Amino acid sequence: MAAVTLHVGDLANMSSYYENALALEPIEEKANRGGVQRVLGRGGIPLMRLVETKGLPGVNPRSAGLFHTAFLFETPAALAATVYSAAADQRSRFAGSSDHLVSEAFYFQDPENNGIELYLDRPRDQWVKNAAGEIKMDTTFLDPNAYLREHLTEDVLKNSAKQESIIGHVHLQVGDIATARQFYVDALGFEATLASYSGALFASAGGYHHHVAMNIWNSAGSGPRAASLGLGDVAIVVPGREDLDALAARLRSQRIQFADKGNEIVVNDPWGTQVTVSLPNTTAESLLTRG
Repeated sequence: MAAVTLHVGDLANMSSYYENALALEPIEEKANRGGVQRVLGRGGIPLMRLVETKGLPGVNPRSAGLFHTAFLFETPAALAATVYSAAADQRSRFAGSSDHLVSEAFYFQDPENNGIELYLDRPRDQWVKNAAGEIKMDTTFLDPNAYLREHLTEDVLKNSAKQESIIGHVHLQVGDIATARQFYVDALGFEATLASYSGALFASAGGYHHHVAMNIWNSAGSGPRAASLGLGDVAIVVPGREDLDALAARLRSQRIQFADKGNEIVVNDPWGTQVTVSLPNTTAESLLTRG
């Protein structure tokens, strides 16, 4: 997974929020007639693109779109430092914390009501499969204060921007699971990893617990998205051009329209969410040219 694009109403506030709460750094920006768009990241790696889009209604929590963007950290200390920073920013809304068996996660809402997950994976040899051969996940209580007391260090907190993180997965709201599976598994090519979780489907590549998840907990029955603030693009990276060719063939076979731009394929999911599948090493400059 790669940089997530959000359409935002207040670029200055949203940019400063992600800089302060998640220790992201501005990498590059571009101005056009519609406004300014800015790429943020860590260590020069793009993680978010914020596109100033004035005049649109706010995020509708009942529509298809973003459930959360999930930032994956390498160590408990790096996760704890970012959780502390996010909680300390008064613009954050803490939405809970959970032990998912495969990971430990903390949830927030940003100032424009976009979901955020901050998480750490458990080692793969600790993941368990259920009787159906699916990766077992659950949602049990994780005490945030106890986690911070155990893992937060002053040194990591001072250098939180230097701690590596990536977009580990993107969790989406959809209208129905069967249609989502046809698109994200059958057409895009992800493998379902957990389909028995109530109201949700988890899918991945390479045996990961999930790179993309889809749920109907708030959005069951929703149709195509109306123009609004919130999710603008889900970015996926594949190893080589042969993977894009295989994707194009699957999309054609299912009569799904797409744009092939050579180094990336752009397609909309059944609810109008844009998905960009690209080759590795996408630069901040090239991100700013996306729709």
